[in-house]
Amino acid sequence: MKKQIVMLGTSFATQGGISAVVKVYREAGLLDKLAVRYLETHRDGSKWRKLSYFLRAWWQFAWLLLSMQIRLIHVHHASHASFWRKLCFILPAFLFRVPVIIHLHGGGFAKFYGEESSPRVQALIRYVYNHAAAVVVLSKTWLDWVRTISSNPRVMAVYNPVAVPALVPFAQREPATILFLGKIGENKGCYDLLQAAKVLQAEFPLLKICMAGDGEQARARDLGDQLGLGACLELPGWTNGEQKHQLLQRASIYALPSYFEGLPMSILEAMAYGLPVVSTPIGGIPEAVQDGVTGLLHPARDVEALTQALRRLLQDSALREKMGALARKKIEQSFSTQCILPQLEELYARIDQQNGVQK
Repeated sequence: MKKQIVMLGTSFATQGGISAVVKVYREAGLLDKLAVRYLETHRDGSKWRKLSYFLRAWWQFAWLLLSMQIRLIHVHHASHASFWRKLCFILPAFLFRVPVIIHLHGGGFAKFYGEESSPRVQALIRYVYNHAAAVVVLSKTWLDWVRTISSNPRVMAVYNPVAVPALVPFAQREPATILFLGKIGENKGCYDLLQAAKVLQAEFPLLKICMAGDGEQARARDLGDQLGLGACLELPGWTNGEQKHQLLQRASIYALPSYFEGLPMSILEAMAYGLPVVSTPIGGIPEAVQDGVTGLLHPARDVEALTQALRRLLQDSALREKMGALARKKIEQSFSTQCILPQLEELYARIDQQNGVQK
């Protein structure tokens, strides 16, 4: 029986970065091309629904493992529960000597390791990383960090891939609409963005802040009301598909003033749509957003600097268009599926060769 690649991650229907990445893999044809078996280990919903998804994936994995049908596994994980869930697959794979690719997502993993984990848990994380066939991270910044906790020589940076859509002329966009996509909350800098909007609203009567995501929507609405933003603040909820496509076509600036990040898919998607980005120089963001070229970077938690960056773009339509065009070019050259997916195929082939696998 021909052995197969098994990929582990969250459901395609789930919200978040891992889901966004693996959906790009699927839509670009990677899973079909390599006959990758994708197991959904998590899905949004009640704790019982989450447990049922986990157990179903684990039993499927256990059967494949026991029947010797797996040639390697590719594990997407982030912090906290995501790491512990995936550990239930990683350790049995180690036991059966199946090569494991660890793919780290989530900007909070350094904090999870350094501040929220006991010495024993830290030792367990190091063990997993040291014994992986390869460790994939989202940026050179994260590559440097992993090398501080792991002696594994097989650590590599592979950017998140993004599909490049048809270009929308900038003249068709709303000139003062700022878009945010993601989980609404403090760590994403959402409340800093609302504070900045309070200042900018008087200067730009057409200003709109569109925060499309789940999370603390009620808190964002309450703060927006306290700041007098009114109809300036839009909270359409989590968006996907055509609705997200329309929001990206409509906006003229993308803002993500986060405190922690890996390499946000939302930034890459916004750049692919030709939007200039206002964000913070954390995680892998500076590897995508070149300050003053494809967007503007400001220190995290600095509301005044965020306000100034947004003001600069709102005042200058030519600058918005120029940065947006360069952002799209950056995606085409460095982050498109045509650039990134061959790197994963090469990684799989190299691991197969090392393990004497005949495909």
